[in-house]
Amino acid sequence: MERIKITEDLSFSRIIHGFWRLADWDYTKEETLSLIEHDLEQGITTFDHADLYGSYKCEELFGEALSLKPSLRDQMEIVTKCGIVIPSEQRPQHRTHHYNTSKSHILESVDQSLKNLSTDYIDVLLIHRPDPFMDPEQVADAFTQLKDAGKVKHFGVSNFKHHQWSMLQAHLPFPLVTNQIELSAYELENIEDGTLNLCQEKKVPPMAWSPLAGGAIFKQGDEKADRLRAALEKVQGETGANGIDEILYAWLLTHPARIMPIVGSGKKERIQSAINSLNITLNHDQWFEILHASMGHEVP
Repeated sequence: MERIKITEDLSFSRIIHGFWRLADWDYTKEETLSLIEHDLEQGITTFDHADLYGSYKCEELFGEALSLKPSLRDQMEIVTKCGIVIPSEQRPQHRTHHYNTSKSHILESVDQSLKNLSTDYIDVLLIHRPDPFMDPEQVADAFTQLKDAGKVKHFGVSNFKHHQWSMLQAHLPFPLVTNQIELSAYELENIEDGTLNLCQEKKVPPMAWSPLAGGAIFKQGDEKADRLRAALEKVQGETGANGIDEILYAWLLTHPARIMPIVGSGKKERIQSAINSLNITLNHDQWFEILHASMGHEVP
């Protein structure tokens, strides 16, 4: 599988597997391990997590599976996130839903994630959401301490806009390496507001969450979804793709920003659809036809 160079010493698989629904899949440790091994066999080596996924359970479920075969750790890149706080039985000390990017919270979150994931280092740690109460100096102190301790190799953000990226980066002694953003042919906000341009400006490959728009594209009676589905089906016929999901992935992969879609399914056939899309390259006519269908009008 194609790999995307993140830094001089780090690369990601072009397709990333996200485990935010792992707790819902109701897999045994052995079944989760089998899925991880399947990913690795197919060339998917990058796995996306966050401390709060599954009400703070998903990291631990992944770690329990990985502990059955620890040697696999050297074959993968683990990304996880912190900064969102939600009430949970797993975190009885949490009283309200809020953001916390204080130094102490980041350090505590990473130590817990390392334990949960059965690993002694995280490849990339992301701040999960922009925090209106963020002290960038505290974040920088936490990042530096984690890097010096060898607990985290690289750092990035998730859902950050241009000004939020610039504010944090100004306080860091090393570059942020990625921005994980919502991006699909249905959800164009991060294209229209310049967030994707920022990634290209900084030469930072973005990770794309919800590349299939969370199923919104399949809703009947949604005018935008109906337009987009028709365009996708037309391009599917032209390319010989197996389904419009492959075209949705291909639309992102064709873009020059080196977008890395995150597959959120635990079903091997769904993962395969994303892998199949690597063999599809849309031409300009097809790419813009899909864009126009999403916008509801042609470009000026």
